[in-house]
Amino acid sequence: MNKSKVYFTTFKATEHENLLQKLHRLMKTAGFENIDFTDKYAAIKIHFGEYGNLAFLRPNYARVVADYVKELGGKPYLTDCNTLYVGSRKNALDHLDTAYVNGFSPLQTGCHVIIGDGLKGTDETLVPIDGEYVKEAKIGHAIMDADVFISLTHFKGHEMAGFGGTLKNIGMGCGSRAGKMEQHCDGKPEVAQNLCIGCGACSRICAHGAPEITNGKATINHDKCVGCGRCLAVCPKDAISAAFADSLTLLNCKMAEYSLAVCKDRPCFHISLICDVSPNCDCHAENDIPIISDIGMLASFDPVALDQACADLCNKSEPVPQSILGQNLEKEHGQEHEHHDHFKMVHPDTEWKSCIAHAVKIGLGTNEYELEQI
Repeated sequence: MNKSKVYFTTFKATEHENLLQKLHRLMKTAGFENIDFTDKYAAIKIHFGEYGNLAFLRPNYARVVADYVKELGGKPYLTDCNTLYVGSRKNALDHLDTAYVNGFSPLQTGCHVIIGDGLKGTDETLVPIDGEYVKEAKIGHAIMDADVFISLTHFKGHEMAGFGGTLKNIGMGCGSRAGKMEQHCDGKPEVAQNLCIGCGACSRICAHGAPEITNGKATINHDKCVGCGRCLAVCPKDAISAAFADSLTLLNCKMAEYSLAVCKDRPCFHISLICDVSPNCDCHAENDIPIISDIGMLASFDPVALDQACADLCNKSEPVPQSILGQNLEKEHGQEHEHHDHFKMVHPDTEWKSCIAHAVKIGLGTNEYELEQI
């Protein structure tokens, strides 16, 4: 497979061109106008951010994409699917409330918000792909109804996937509740009993009652657990970890196959912004300080090449000393770190490369790319 083109620009702006204008120019240069939008429905997949989180993309960026689609004759809408965990986006009504509170209203973005999998996360389309792990992906109905699919991604760390990039935004983000469960189900966490203090934070965050507190210690009931990983992030003593690396590899492979289900057989375009690179997903109701400085905006027709380019740029960037990444590096000062992988340094149990490798294997794209800076 030939190298894919990935277009890149920094966040440097001038009095003659602000960042919103620069994003428009990036999209134009990357070939956005080659897509026929005339009278076409265009789904813009974005993460609206959990209530309390402030690292999500500003709605101003979504406005640029929506206005460009309308300029080319299309009918854009912003979309995301409901969550598995207890939070502010667990059903369409709460999800819409959160989106509006975070600034994603039609007045701000120039288009409507449609929750992809309906009121309770059960409105789905079954997409046959006959993959190695997934035979029939369960994708939000309103997402599969679109004629054109656009992903607008906030690139950041992730406690189970390593990083939350384009493939995570598409594969996991577009899955219905059943689809998310199918992708997560093998990544079951375990509790280190010597570290657990029985505070109950894990049980309070779980939507399925999997963490159980007995004699002042937590255990995870794997019959109830869907492997969403929320308990890993809220544990104040880092007592919870994924049981097996193979489970996280399987999660990544399933995300790649779900991404294929979303993208196949229709025009797609992908944008990723490396800014406010928080260590964890925007699904958190909080965000820690960024692990690296802001880098820039990227766009490509190839979601795999885009993720690889973003990861490479991040790993070449200097860590923020006060961040989790900086603190972890300081703890292991003087030791060799495999390929200076910032994401594994933040979440050692993760393996993001498996997602990209599997995406290449199934023909979703290539990890070989040419970075063209504008």
